[in-house]
Amino acid sequence: MTDRPATPPLRAVRMAANCPICGKPDATGYRPFCSKRCADIDLGRWLKEGYRVPTDEGPGEDEPGSGRGPTGQGS
Repeated sequence: MTDRPATPPLRAVRMAANCPICGKPDATGYRPFCSKRCADIDLGRWLKEGYRVPTDEGPGEDEPGSGRGPTGQGS
């Protein structure tokens, strides 16, 4: 069909990952973290809502209890 040489199939290669909290190499039991301590720090950040996605919506827009019904109209 084509005249180009056959290339071997691509293989997935696992790159060495570092802990997202402290930067040390990850540990198998706590991947992607290096220790239970770093995993707990990350969990605490999630529970305290430290990770947020920026948005243009103001607070209270389209949230439960905002006084609007399920269709967005007043009750």
